[in-house]
Amino acid sequence: MTSSPRVRPGHSGTGPGPITPDGCAVEMYLRMPPGNEPEVIRGALPPGASVLELGCGVGRVTHPLVAHGFRVTAVDESPEMLAHVRGARTICSPIEELTGHGPTAGERFDCVLLGSFLVNTAEPATRRALLEVCRRHVADDGCVLIQREGENWYRDVPRESRLGDALVRVVSAEPAGPELYSVHVEYVFPDAVWTQTFRTRRLDDAAFEAALAEAGLAPAGRLTEDRIWVRARPVTA
Repeated sequence: MTSSPRVRPGHSGTGPGPITPDGCAVEMYLRMPPGNEPEVIRGALPPGASVLELGCGVGRVTHPLVAHGFRVTAVDESPEMLAHVRGARTICSPIEELTGHGPTAGERFDCVLLGSFLVNTAEPATRRALLEVCRRHVADDGCVLIQREGENWYRDVPRESRLGDALVRVVSAEPAGPELYSVHVEYVFPDAVWTQTFRTRRLDDAAFEAALAEAGLAPAGRLTEDRIWVRARPVTA
C-alpha cells in the first residue's frame, strides 16, 4: 500500500532536507542514534520474535532489532523515511489505514511496537485507530509495546539533553486546549539546526488505561522505571 502522507494540523518543521507533514526531518533522524529503545524492546521479547513496528521512520530502531534477529515489518507513511530502512519488510501507509483489507490483513505478530510517543497524538480518534491496529495485529499470546510521554514532559520546560552529536532542546510546551499542548523542539548539530512543532495530548494513567481498554488491550507492566515504556496484552474472551 502506498499513500501520500497527510498533513497533520499543528505540526511543522524547519531545516535542511525533506520535512514530513508531521514536521519530522528525514536528514536529522538519519543522524540520530537510537538511544535505549532497542535494548528495552529486546529485553521484553523472546529471541526471533516477529515485530510489527508502527511509525518506523528511517529505521533507527528497526535496524538494531533486525541485527538482533527479530523479524520486523516496518510501517511508515513517509516514503522519504521508509527509503532508508534496510533488512525489514516495509509498508508505506498511514498506520490508521492498516485495516482488515490492507497488506497486513489476517497477520498476527508476537509484538506490535507503537513508539515515538504516537499514543499521545492530539486527536482522540487517531489514537483510537492506532490502538485498534495494534489489537488487530497482535497474537493472542503476544504483546504491544508502547512508548508514552514522561510525567514531567509538559512541566519540565525548557530543558536540554544530549543524544549523540545533537543538543535536543524542548523549548516550550504551550497549552492549546484541555490536556492539549503545542510543543516546540530544536535539534542542534555542529553544522545544522532542525526544529519541530507538534501537538500532543497528555494522558494520565487513567486516560491511558481507558484508551487501552476501548481497543481491547490491558496494561501488563512497565518496561522502564520512568514509566515511558509499557507493555500491554490483548484481552481475550
